[in-house]
Amino acid sequence: MAFGILIVSIVILFCVLLNRLSQRIGIPMLLTFILLGVAFGTDGILKIPFENYRFAEQICSVALIFIMFYGGFGTNWSQARPVAIKSALLSTLGVALTAALTGLFCYFILGMELLESLLIGAVISSTDAASVFAILRSNKMGLRYHTDSMLELESGSNDPCSYMLTVIVLSIMEGKTSAGSILAMVFSQFFFSILVVVLVALIAVWILKRASFSVAGFDMAFVIGVALISYSLAAVLGGNGYLSTYLCGIILGNARFQNKKALVHFFNGITSLMQMLIFFLLGLLATPSRIPQILLPALGVMLFLTLAARPIAVFACLSPFRCRLRQTILVSFAGLRGAASIVFAIMAVAGETTQNNDLFHIVFCIVLLSILFQGSLLSPFARWLGMSDKDIDVMRTFSDYTDETDLHLMKLTIREGHPWAGHAIQDIVLPPDTLMILVIQKDIPMIPHGGTLLHEGDVAVLSAHEYQGGSAISLQEHRILPESKWIGKTVHDFSPKSGELVIMVIRGDQTIIPKGDTVIEENDLLVVNLSGTP
Repeated sequence: MAFGILIVSIVILFCVLLNRLSQRIGIPMLLTFILLGVAFGTDGILKIPFENYRFAEQICSVALIFIMFYGGFGTNWSQARPVAIKSALLSTLGVALTAALTGLFCYFILGMELLESLLIGAVISSTDAASVFAILRSNKMGLRYHTDSMLELESGSNDPCSYMLTVIVLSIMEGKTSAGSILAMVFSQFFFSILVVVLVALIAVWILKRASFSVAGFDMAFVIGVALISYSLAAVLGGNGYLSTYLCGIILGNARFQNKKALVHFFNGITSLMQMLIFFLLGLLATPSRIPQILLPALGVMLFLTLAARPIAVFACLSPFRCRLRQTILVSFAGLRGAASIVFAIMAVAGETTQNNDLFHIVFCIVLLSILFQGSLLSPFARWLGMSDKDIDVMRTFSDYTDETDLHLMKLTIREGHPWAGHAIQDIVLPPDTLMILVIQKDIPMIPHGGTLLHEGDVAVLSAHEYQGGSAISLQEHRILPESKWIGKTVHDFSPKSGELVIMVIRGDQTIIPKGDTVIEENDLLVVNLSGTP
């Protein structure tokens, strides 16, 4: 067991380091995760034998729940609303057309059996949001005409449709379905998914707005439970678990509740870890020695998918809206394949159907080629089309991106004798580029205006630009022990040098922003800024 944990930890560290490297040299990061898995796999350096598709399916299905949930959680609905209908058509009709056209190509051109051809089309019919936005975000590239919002909403919501098509084709191959049962399956997939979303998401939002979690991190555990139950309950009832999870994420992500920023950071980290896991497992499952046998068919499918099936589907969906030609071309090219296609391919291989073609390795090559070809060319292609705009912040498409801004909040208590006490805000001279955004009087928060009077005991919250040169700040903690010579001395005595400054005193449960004459007491914890010390 210890050896297995060691391998896992090494893999995670390598993935993180390779992510930094991929950003510097311009290679899509997901490609590096695949190659790392290949290096660990049967034909790689470590030659770890791993062919348990059933186990991989279970792991990847759970990982995809978090990816789907965060895809919805991070969607800024106010930005997505203008393109919601277009994205909905792309994620339903567009996926179906892409799957059908790709299936027909495999049947008529590659000579595969009809159901296997349709299965390949269904598995690779959805696009990957993580791949597209990893590229746009790393290049800080916003797209004109709300195209980035359209791509985000489409790629985040088209996986459930691809999953449904895959399940339908697999059911037909197993001989367990008819035309009537297919219609019933489609109806139940949508009906029960929406029913679960209404019940689970609305109750969860109600609790998050009103509950006060006594232990830090319990709200994160609660939201994890919400994501899992939205999937599992819909699946048990006969609905589409991935659709339910995605829609639940949208509702929670666009609701207002406390500590939301921490949840964004948490799920961003969890989703990144899940993406590493899925792509590493793909590489680990792959046997490169088999690739020469299926390389040409996979290359043919990828080229047809990129240059014909996807563009035809996109033009069919967007033509009624009279979209600009260059926007439609870019949306057509931005259909990268990714994590969902991997999971659905593993699910098909692990099922009860018998296939004449090496479905997994075909999808492996398609995803690899898609990330390498489209992922590397997406940014320059967008610039060539004139669709990129550096003045457009791509982060506006996300529901909470305060970590990308330089806004900082400051708390100021109006103590006895404070020069602001008894004065209206309009009569106070605030530092430049600051704004008083909240005043708490007798534990009651209020939005202030110019005539708001400040009283002793009030708490004022000000906003200002955050200092971005964090690497230039060096903080050191100093505990005042019982025998310390500094007990009874002032903060000025402790840091008389120009390069030192005591910026905070933690005294029990109290946090003090000190003045020069603040007296140091036993067991105080002093936080000292040593940035100017030579």
